[in-house]
This record gives sequence, C-alpha cells and structure tokens, in this order.
Amino acid sequence: MRATRTKSDDAIERGPDRLEPSRFAAANRRPLSAPGMRTFLAIADLWKLTEEERRLMLGYPSRSTFHNWAKLAREHGEFTLDVDTLTRLSAVLGIHQALGVLFETEAAGIAWLRGPNAALVFGGQPPLRLVASGTLDNLLTVRRFLDALRGGGAIGPNAADQDFVPYGATDIIVT
Repeated sequence: MRATRTKSDDAIERGPDRLEPSRFAAANRRPLSAPGMRTFLAIADLWKLTEEERRLMLGYPSRSTFHNWAKLAREHGEFTLDVDTLTRLSAVLGIHQALGVLFETEAAGIAWLRGPNAALVFGGQPPLRLVASGTLDNLLTVRRFLDALRGGGAIGPNAADQDFVPYGATDIIVT
C-alpha cells in the first residue's frame, strides 16, 4: 500500500524557513535590478565611494560588468542581477535608510560611517571598512548593528537609567 502525501507533509519536509524557489526566478529579479542599481549608485555618490568600494559592495564584479550595469540602470534599461548582488543592494539600501533614521543630517550619518567606531564589532575601525570589505556577511553585520540601534538594543543606558535599581519582590504590591 502506498502512502498519500498531503500539502502539510510537504510543508513539514520543506520547513518553515524555506522560501519558495520561484521567488528567485529571473522574472522576479528583473524588475528590481535597474531601480536597485540606480538607488545604489545615488547612495554611492552621496557616500563618495570609490569605484573599488562600489564593486566590493556588489561582490566585486569585473569593471566592465559594473560599468555595464551602471550604464543600463542610468538609461532605465533592463537587466537581471543575481540573487547575491540584489541581497547586497538591499543591505546597502537598509544601511542608508537606518542612517537617515538615526542621524539628524545626511552628513552626520556619513560621518558615522566613515569615522572610527569603538563598538566591539568595528574594533575601532570605521563601519565603512566592513561595508566595503567585499563580504555579504560584513554588509549584513553593519545593517543589523544599525537596526539594533534603531530598536534601542545596542545603546547603553542613558543618564536617567544609570542608577536604576531593579525591583525586588517586596517592592511589588498586589491588591
């Protein structure tokens, strides 16, 4: 006797964290590629990145490939980036957005990105050093760090909380 598979069996086997493969199809990546690249180029100009830094952030495509992408993007042409490059673009866009939320001016956000940082993850180096290191992991590390700052998770206590004493069992009164 042969067992019959159900949709729930497939979902259990696939697991809850697996994305549908169709999400990564070229047809779904194409509409994101040119606008993503245009936005990346605008951010790169704002951050005054060198060509080398730009290419490293994108996974170090050849110079001709990078310039072809840039040309097509600026001319509103169509092309399809691979998943890795789109993920890198997403990380850069997220970093830019977080800087815009956390800092009063673009200049202040760029200064943070380019200045030395005492946070353990940066080891006294500028965050841009990680961003432009060439690895997706480092890009995502900076993105997550900024997201944690936005959520208050990476900031030490402020002056009002410095002398906070946790409540004890005798401090709680139930009526």
